[in-house]
Amino acid sequence: MKHKRHAKILELITAHEIFTQEELADKLKKSGFEATQATISRDIKELKLLKLPSKNKDGQLKYGLANNMSEDKASAKFFNILKETVTDIKPAKNLLIVKTYSGMAQAAGAAIDAIDFPEALGSIAGDDTMLLIFAEEETVEIVARRLEKIVGN
Repeated sequence: MKHKRHAKILELITAHEIFTQEELADKLKKSGFEATQATISRDIKELKLLKLPSKNKDGQLKYGLANNMSEDKASAKFFNILKETVTDIKPAKNLLIVKTYSGMAQAAGAAIDAIDFPEALGSIAGDDTMLLIFAEEETVEIVARRLEKIVGN
């Protein structure tokens, strides 16, 4: 349950500007996850979430991820989120299609962003599918093998 809650938290902070633990608790509850303030506080620490500047003009800080981690320094939590959510990885020319359980693609995308795949030009995540875009077809196979190693396929 903890891994699913962590995945949902990553999905929520990626999709929404969340400024307080109370807002996060409300969004989690609406998503079917009951969590106390103490649990959310621990989750924030374990996921190594940061308070980052938001896009609004009053300078409020929102929860977000540090995007410049290297693979060897990335939290095991991000790897666990990928292990728990990714169901299939398919290369297609200069694209990599990553299938996840329903509702988990954005969380997997946030985990991939946190781990940092510098080869990727960009990514798009929907409900159960994420698309990684690369400049060269050769890079897709390398990243696919790397992701398969992480998720245990």
